[in-house]
Amino acid sequence: MANLNIALIGECMIELQEVNGVLRRTFGGDTLNTAIYLSRLTSGKDVNVSYVTALGQDKISQEMIDAWGAEGIDAQFVQRSETRQPGLYMVETDATGERSFLYWRDAAAAKFWLETASDELIESLLKQDVIYLSGISLAILPPASREKLYDLLARYKAAGGKVYFDNNYRPKLWNSVEEAAEGFKRILSVTHTGLLTFDDEQALFGDTTIAQCIERTRALGVQEIVIKQGGGECLIITADASISVAAQKVAPENVIDTTAAGDSFAAGYLSKRTLGESSVAAAEKAHQVASTVIQHKGAIIDMQYIAPFVD
Repeated sequence: MANLNIALIGECMIELQEVNGVLRRTFGGDTLNTAIYLSRLTSGKDVNVSYVTALGQDKISQEMIDAWGAEGIDAQFVQRSETRQPGLYMVETDATGERSFLYWRDAAAAKFWLETASDELIESLLKQDVIYLSGISLAILPPASREKLYDLLARYKAAGGKVYFDNNYRPKLWNSVEEAAEGFKRILSVTHTGLLTFDDEQALFGDTTIAQCIERTRALGVQEIVIKQGGGECLIITADASISVAAQKVAPENVIDTTAAGDSFAAGYLSKRTLGESSVAAAEKAHQVASTVIQHKGAIIDMQYIAPFVD
């Protein structure tokens, strides 16, 4: 068994994108992007990265699992439904290069992973050293499953587990701002480290200052707060210190695709912090990885560009 076991919860969907008049099929998802980059960055360490989700019995689901295995991701927590398949989304790009998305995910297998999870799977998940999830991981679940997740993570925290949560707020996935705000507060109350994009916090809670975000998140019991500000510095707040870590500057003309900027930042941070290195070293690695990813097209870039950051 690896010295460190990290499980990431979420959804992987089929992606359709028109390229020169032809639909190109790939797959992706926010926490899956993080899992792939995390697996790559820790490939030289004794770390086991697992993905927690549900898929179908179909050919594309198997292709996903095979691709994850090629990236070194453990599929022990992937359930296979006989009646459901992965969700689907289509990327549309306008004349200015701005992307928009159409989603078909209401009946996706991942939405119901907690309803079909066995007691053995849950107990095994509770034994992981770190559990990572995002606001999207939470948003896709039906209300009853969200309650199960809150209870599961509360048990996990009480047993000494560390939850890392990336806010990743997507308004269209929630019935209301109020529902989302309540869900985020519930998750943050069992979170050890919060990776919070300040723009998302403003949209959700109406913050006008970072101090408001820090005060609310501290009051919920989060021990380590990382506030991300796009291409700007990130702030790290703990009980003992407040530290600013500058971003890696990228010339505007070199920014090609920001799709997985936050996902890869999270992977860089986890790759250092979960192995006991300082929050500053973790943030520096996170900035390095994210600034590299946005200079290439696609959420998952070629390994050759990530190789320099593998310890």
